Amino acid sequence: MDDVPDASVRVLGPCRIASPLAPLIDDKRTTQHYVDEDDRVLLDDTLSMVTQRNVSLDSLPGFEPAGPRRKIFFDPSKTRVGIVTCGGLCPGLNDVIRGLVLELTSHYGVTRIFGFRNGYQGFIARYAHSVLDLTPELVSTINENGGTILGTSRGQQDPEEIVDCLERMSITILFVVGGDGSLRGALEIGRVARERGDKIAVVGVPKTIDNDVPYIDQSFGFQTAFSKASESIRAAHVEAMSSPNGIGVVKLMGRHSGFLACYASLANSDADVVLVPEVPFTFDGGGGLLRFLHRRVEERGHAVVVVAEGAGQDLLAREDAGTPQGSDASGNVKLRDVGKLLTQRITDHFTAVNMEVNLKYIDPSYVIRSVPANPYDSVYCIRLSHAAVHAAMSGRTEVIVGRWRRRFVHVPITMAISHRSQVDPAGDLWLSVLEATGQPVQFR
Repeated sequence: MDDVPDASVRVLGPCRIASPLAPLIDDKRTTQHYVDEDDRVLLDDTLSMVTQRNVSLDSLPGFEPAGPRRKIFFDPSKTRVGIVTCGGLCPGLNDVIRGLVLELTSHYGVTRIFGFRNGYQGFIARYAHSVLDLTPELVSTINENGGTILGTSRGQQDPEEIVDCLERMSITILFVVGGDGSLRGALEIGRVARERGDKIAVVGVPKTIDNDVPYIDQSFGFQTAFSKASESIRAAHVEAMSSPNGIGVVKLMGRHSGFLACYASLANSDADVVLVPEVPFTFDGGGGLLRFLHRRVEERGHAVVVVAEGAGQDLLAREDAGTPQGSDASGNVKLRDVGKLLTQRITDHFTAVNMEVNLKYIDPSYVIRSVPANPYDSVYCIRLSHAAVHAAMSGRTEVIVGRWRRRFVHVPITMAISHRSQVDPAGDLWLSVLEATGQPVQFR
């Protein structure tokens, strides 16, 4: 089997302070519902995967479990905390902020918590963003709204300046709520603090609608996002059914990973075709997408196509050869518009065969990411917040919290940014999509 990165977690120093939560866990031991702090959560969960490691039981790769510790590193009465949200919006951001503040104040007695505005810009003096004093009263109802009360931004900032700010404000714990780029920034902040000899814990709560952070089962807000996205697929289906030879095209988020498109399509099974970045497709030929859609419209009178934004970029690159793509503030290459290409090629095909087509195109991206979290994600957010606070107070740093095999764990940021989680074309999720849509394994 492939080697995995080192899953050991960096700790700022020995934990000598009795935790106020110790009485809750003093007599607990590992069960199917709880993992003791001295145990590990294995990376592999099948006999064949474990056997293929061909190592002793003690050498099997695994994660440090999340949760409260009996001893902590930071003295709560002297601890000052910072919270920042970075990158694009996602359902549940306010839930995470609220969960962090309430856990810090109610159970650890931390009284100074600062919210940095507009992402990493909030630490940099030249932007002149004020700092928000986060209190239980201020955050009590923010979970009812989408977005983030702290604001957010994209783009890198100088980690030296960020640590300067943390030092000036005597902040010893920083929570970073963000995706791949934000976590890379968090790792740099941790590195600078370490090189300066600062005892600053940097803990991430991974955020991505694309659900592409590896070594966690699912990112917060994803369930809300695909639930909301499924409404657009249903709308496209109704529109397609209501017109002669109707076709609905729905473009969803997913730069490199098609999880959102897959789950939203499975939620109501209205899609006839799902296109994701992980599975290349072609338009033309007997096994191409256009011939399949043609047959489906002839057979059923309508069709619905769901496409992730990162799908078909190879086709677009050939069509737009010589046109520079550019990049956004975070350095991500700007994607070419697969939705525009799809609608044009579908329209051209039906026109060429002298067949009427009524095509409706829906792009609900901003609607999806700006809504409040649903009850499932709200629960997940608060549990992630609790885990993040426990990790930070026990001196863990350069780490994220997440759930793996339904257990909450600590994952080093180096592992979390080592690659992107993607839909496996040979996996059971894509098999379910093929079963639900009836589309071929690949459009060739």
